[in-house]
Amino acid sequence: MLDRSAQLFNAAQRCIPGGVNSPVRAFNGVGGSPVFISRAEGAYLFDEDGNRYVDYVGSWGPMIVGHLHPSVRAAIVDQLDRGVSFGTPTAIETRLAEKVCALIPSIEKVRMVSSGTEAAMSAIRLARGFTGRSRIVKFEGCYHGHADSLLVKAGSGALTMGVPTSPGVPAELANLTITASFNDLQDLERIFADAGPEIAAVIVEPIAGNMNCVPPAPGFLEGLREITAKHGSLLIFDEVMTGFRVHRHSAQGLYGITPDITVLGKVIGGGLPVGAFGGPARIMDSIAPTGPIYQAGTLSGNPLAMASGLATLELLDAPGFHARLEENTARLTEGLEKAARDAGVPFTTNRVAGMFGLFFSAAPRITNYAEVKACDVERFQRFFHEMLQRGVYLAPSAFEAGFISAAHGEDEIRQTLEAARAAFTAVR
Repeated sequence: MLDRSAQLFNAAQRCIPGGVNSPVRAFNGVGGSPVFISRAEGAYLFDEDGNRYVDYVGSWGPMIVGHLHPSVRAAIVDQLDRGVSFGTPTAIETRLAEKVCALIPSIEKVRMVSSGTEAAMSAIRLARGFTGRSRIVKFEGCYHGHADSLLVKAGSGALTMGVPTSPGVPAELANLTITASFNDLQDLERIFADAGPEIAAVIVEPIAGNMNCVPPAPGFLEGLREITAKHGSLLIFDEVMTGFRVHRHSAQGLYGITPDITVLGKVIGGGLPVGAFGGPARIMDSIAPTGPIYQAGTLSGNPLAMASGLATLELLDAPGFHARLEENTARLTEGLEKAARDAGVPFTTNRVAGMFGLFFSAAPRITNYAEVKACDVERFQRFFHEMLQRGVYLAPSAFEAGFISAAHGEDEIRQTLEAARAAFTAVR
């Protein structure tokens, strides 16, 4: 007899493409059927069959204070009693914008939108309109949402024309996107030597989170800033994942780099749909209604999302918040590496504050997309299911980062490492 999750997945496939509203949820990356979650609290998920899991997905990053935190819940309920959407300006939009601007010095003005994809798409339009240039550079393995300009990969050679990675992306538009190698400044220098006057912007995840978790090599972000400034192009930091997760002032604060435009999401909605993009007033004032570059959204600045995001950011002000995240992430990843060594399994991790990556590889560290692709994905798939059976919910893909919240403590990490010791033994 099918369990409740399997029954629900069968029903979903009859009316939703693939049975899911975002592809990674379908478990295609690990095999099997997805687990349907009925509720969450703290560091835990509870599925429709009553099973409990230590959660290292955290709704893909935003649940940095844990699920159903009392302060966040209270803020949402308070706003719910006032109304859910007005289509007018609200005071809470300004309060969240002021908070974002205060925490990220590179942002003088910020525009709220409804998703990270929308924010990245709008940032690209802003960069093109502001510079009067058409081409953009992105990095292999970095994901910035599914907007046409950003769903592009490249073949060998620094200036290979963009090839759409999805049907429906016009080749003519893909040709305006150049793909470079992450953590490779020489590759970027070759691109600018050939096409610098045409490049409006370079967009990058300062810590790549969509080819698992790959931090920048020493000097890489500094080099991006220098090269783009030299050629009059804008530098866009996509901090949808890293924003407020890896540092109180986000990745740009952690590494001391000032981008021209910052893309945000995840944490600034506290689990509700939200995105944002911001930068200096001289750039942001080019956006309508103060400037000619059009961008709009009916539900942008939704009061429920603003209330949830503001309550979440205020909790991050607690002294030592990110230091505790970093300490627990270190305990988790170091414990996983030891468990793998004890089982004789080639395995390594990357981590930055409350963000981490798991790699079945003998390499001491993973630094780029090619190295990620060379990892043992089949072994990860087996490990994922072994952990799931033991009550630990990891990202259902070998190419997604993991996340720790403030709700994860000694008990959760101990349970995870006990499960991992058995799982590594099973997959060796």
